[in-house]
Amino acid sequence: MADKEKVVATEKPEKPEKVKKEKKKGRVKEAWRGFKSETKKIVWPTWKQVLKNTFVVLIVVLVFVILIGILDYAFSHGIQALTELFTK
Repeated sequence: MADKEKVVATEKPEKPEKVKKEKKKGRVKEAWRGFKSETKKIVWPTWKQVLKNTFVVLIVVLVFVILIGILDYAFSHGIQALTELFTK
């Protein structure tokens, strides 16, 4: 029995026919189907929600612009005051 096992183990399995193009087409089709099914699940916001969120983003940006502007003004005048203090 050990001899038969060795013979079976040394036999090479048959290779499947080369069908790379068919496999590739199948993969692309399946990926496309998955993409289409996932895009059907998207819930888009209403126009009212879009306007509200845009307004919130603009307000937050404006607040940060003002805050950074005030800090920039304060630091630049503070550095000028320090340089004048030490250069005299």
